[in-house]
Amino acid sequence: MKKNIAVILGDGIGPEVTQQSIKVLNAVAEYYGHDFNYKFCLMGADAIDKTGNPLPDETIEVCLESDAILFGAIGDPKYDNDPNAKVRPEQGLLKIRKVLQLYGNIRPTTIYPSLQHLSPLNPKHLEDVDLVIYRELTGGIYFGKKETSADGNSATDTCTYSVEEIERIAHLAFKAAQIRRKKLTLIDKANVLETSRLWRKVVQGLAIQYTDVTVDYMFVDNAAMQMILNPKQFDVILTENMFGDIISDEASVLNGSLGLAPSASVGNITALFEPIHGSYPQAAGKDIANPIGCILSAAMMLDYFGLHKEANKVRAAVSWTLDNKFVTKDIDPINFYFTSTLGELIADYVGNKIVGEVNQENILLRKSTVI
Repeated sequence: MKKNIAVILGDGIGPEVTQQSIKVLNAVAEYYGHDFNYKFCLMGADAIDKTGNPLPDETIEVCLESDAILFGAIGDPKYDNDPNAKVRPEQGLLKIRKVLQLYGNIRPTTIYPSLQHLSPLNPKHLEDVDLVIYRELTGGIYFGKKETSADGNSATDTCTYSVEEIERIAHLAFKAAQIRRKKLTLIDKANVLETSRLWRKVVQGLAIQYTDVTVDYMFVDNAAMQMILNPKQFDVILTENMFGDIISDEASVLNGSLGLAPSASVGNITALFEPIHGSYPQAAGKDIANPIGCILSAAMMLDYFGLHKEANKVRAAVSWTLDNKFVTKDIDPINFYFTSTLGELIADYVGNKIVGEVNQENILLRKSTVI
């Protein structure tokens, strides 16, 4: 199979973790006989510094011509700490979602037994947790009309949804539930918000088409509590943009590290794959960031290409590294390995270059300098 992949390295640790995903994708290509061609382009703070634009037209063109997009992260403290900045890295991300019609964000949450001790939850609450969140990505309050009064004393953000916007992401969530545990939970605030009442009405109407899927409805404040009290009750979660932003970040910490969480943004034209962590500028250039979220995002890309065997091999490689305690600093602050070392190990596993026991003493181990 031959695929053209647009690569947006982005800001902070984005370039470092994305390079590890490419390393793993190259191992997949070599072992399974595929051809992945990469074209690098700019977005975010890096793009602003080089072009003055958070999403240059050239980047849009490359993405439109590609089979998929691999994306690192965007964000820079100089913009985060300046509320008056007119041009911001996040504008590029919102624009690319709109231009590419990336209306659905998919975020799976997987619990790794070897890391349960790192979760803020008691291990007994993590048993059998396996959920995926389908978040609407191009509507709602993030894309609504925004106004600030002339005197600066008030501001307004408008939340708007149409039936069409709700239906297209709901169909994806229902179809996912059909091949999982056949349960879908709509998270909304229908007791207060008119847009949530529309969401509930549309989902209730669509449920008639998916009689094999059990649907329940949960207010977002209760859902935030239930994610902590009993996360295994969830299978497929469907929700609007802002609620999904919040709930998916909450779910992502159940496994013990934000660095482990992948995501896919899908739509009518192509799809974009990215880890959900931020640009983490404090770790940039130190080779200590966790690349697994980005590598698992690449695995989701392989699934998108229909290469399910290859995607599962990447996931098996990730589980192998974690089980054998090959982890980055966010997992073990004392005995941790380089970002690049994890990329090499996972790539070697994918390529069947690791046979039998691995002598950890032969692999570069970076220990903390703190005594």
